[in-house]
Amino acid sequence: MKDLTLRAVRGTGGEEMELKFQHNYWKHDQDLLIRYTGVSSFVIDRTGEDRGRDLGTVVLDEILPHGDGCSHEIACWEGTLTLVYRDLQATWTETICSSKA
Repeated sequence: MKDLTLRAVRGTGGEEMELKFQHNYWKHDQDLLIRYTGVSSFVIDRTGEDRGRDLGTVVLDEILPHGDGCSHEIACWEGTLTLVYRDLQATWTETICSSKA
């Protein structure tokens, strides 16, 4: 996931969520969609003073065991996203890369 950019978060406050990540034109030619089920916690922690901006590029992500299933921490340049969930499904999707067109 390193160098992908978070583009959409769907389903906040529910037991099912989706995170959509856009590829990095220099390193990837696919976008990533992650679907989480059994979500029991979702936290966004923005850094810096401009808290209205997006989180930026993914620097690091880590999935760890948790009492309610797993936790997924996604660290970006402008903040961190943390989910606790029972299961996830990750799907890479083809995309048209404008830098190659």
